[in-house]
Amino acid sequence: MTRTSRTAPRMTRTTRRRARALALAGATAVLLAGLSACGSSAADDDDPDLRSFDLPGSTLTIDSDESALEIVAADDNPPGRIEVTRWFQGTVVMGSDAKATWSMDGDRLVLREKCSGVVADCSTRHRIEVPHGVAVKVEEKDGSVRAMGFRDALSIRTTDGSIHVTDSTGPLELRTGDGSVRAEVSSRTVRARSGDGSIHLELGAVPDLVDSRSGDGSLTVELPRATYRVDTGTGDGAEDVSVPRDDSSSHRVTARTGDGKLTLRTAN
Repeated sequence: MTRTSRTAPRMTRTTRRRARALALAGATAVLLAGLSACGSSAADDDDPDLRSFDLPGSTLTIDSDESALEIVAADDNPPGRIEVTRWFQGTVVMGSDAKATWSMDGDRLVLREKCSGVVADCSTRHRIEVPHGVAVKVEEKDGSVRAMGFRDALSIRTTDGSIHVTDSTGPLELRTGDGSVRAEVSSRTVRARSGDGSIHLELGAVPDLVDSRSGDGSLTVELPRATYRVDTGTGDGAEDVSVPRDDSSSHRVTARTGDGKLTLRTAN
């Protein structure tokens, strides 16, 4: 009887490359799972950085890409200076080092988060204290914005992030592509827009103008007792308007939503 011997097939170069790629993909998946289970949080930074910047005029633009922002109009801030506190946590396993940068270019404060690689997880938060008498414009790409205490004009725009303003009396312009807008203020002029998210405005003083529009989300405006010239509309949602109406009133309120309930009511 003749025996036939079998030998294991020889691995080709292509086979070895595929095996290495599969092993790398498996290791990456494990690392990603680990990072997801214990993601970075700026709140874990127990030793934040502090820095002062000179402000040459009476306007400030805050240009941020990834940070959660808290912006405060501070009574004790000296004129011509802003104070910034930064919390940052970052982990990059396969890529460049994680870091956060800040710089002042004229009246523009530029905040950037550097966090790139196959496996990267970062979190940044800033608190910005601004002296009174400064009009502030915020341009945020991907992060939430909270602001409080403003007597002067405040404009906030985010691509993807919520907006919340409190304890303010200056003119407001609030706009987000994807996120909610909330304001508890006594401003005379309020403009609010959300492409995809709810809007909730609570006015503590009779406004001259409220212009609010939501593409997809509920819209609620609470107003002090007065008569208003009201313009409302909703594409797909119920309307509940209970404020006193007068087409000759100098207090104008516009509220429109594409898809969501619309409520105009007198504040308790």
